[in-house]
Amino acid sequence: MDLVFEPIDSVRSGYLRVTLNADPPASHATQREAVERADSLVVLDFETTGLSPDQGDRAIEIGAVRLHEGQVVETFQRLMNPGIRVNPFIESYTGITNHMLRKAQACHEVMAEFVAFLGRSNLVAHNASFDKRFLDAELRRIGETYSGSFICSMLVARRVCDDAHNHRLATLVDHLNIDIAGDFHRALADSEMTARVWLKMLDEISTRYAPIIPTFPLMLRLSRTPKNALRQLFEDAIDNQLNQMN
Repeated sequence: MDLVFEPIDSVRSGYLRVTLNADPPASHATQREAVERADSLVVLDFETTGLSPDQGDRAIEIGAVRLHEGQVVETFQRLMNPGIRVNPFIESYTGITNHMLRKAQACHEVMAEFVAFLGRSNLVAHNASFDKRFLDAELRRIGETYSGSFICSMLVARRVCDDAHNHRLATLVDHLNIDIAGDFHRALADSEMTARVWLKMLDEISTRYAPIIPTFPLMLRLSRTPKNALRQLFEDAIDNQLNQMN
């Protein structure tokens, strides 16, 4: 296996990326890699009637982006009729009105479609604890679940983009010089912006900690690691990845 060093464009300049020349892996290894890749997953966002499904709040829109090796290959967006009225604040905040929802599919129909879309993929969301609560609650209503793991891009951003003014999605989009697509607080646009932020952060990690390969398990550990322990985390990850090559 050869190591090839090449200059790259990134958030920070002046670094080298290490790429690996190797024979194609066997089929079982390819499947394992697909599960572990941090750039192949589903990025999710919900718009909702409020903050807590435990208090009776429901999802009113779902948006999702499927990434495969860093490219958007599929999207999913649906309005969802929750069977309850949306208050004026939520209508103003999201632009989703009761009139729009009156004609939308019921939540259980949309969530059944989303389960099929999601498959076995891992998930990313910005402020993921919020989206995970609503995903879990809506799926419980239809007796469904999912097998992928959830990671929070905001927690990762607090460690990777520590020089940003704050770590709201709109702030990170501006901080990372990402072109805005669509309106914030609509589910598909927010998931698309989150996907772009996520990929920028993967590039930054690959650059700052070359020759690291940011796998999904590594990103999950990163999201839970104190800032003062990050360098040790990446040094250990590099050692582990290099040992696996030998």
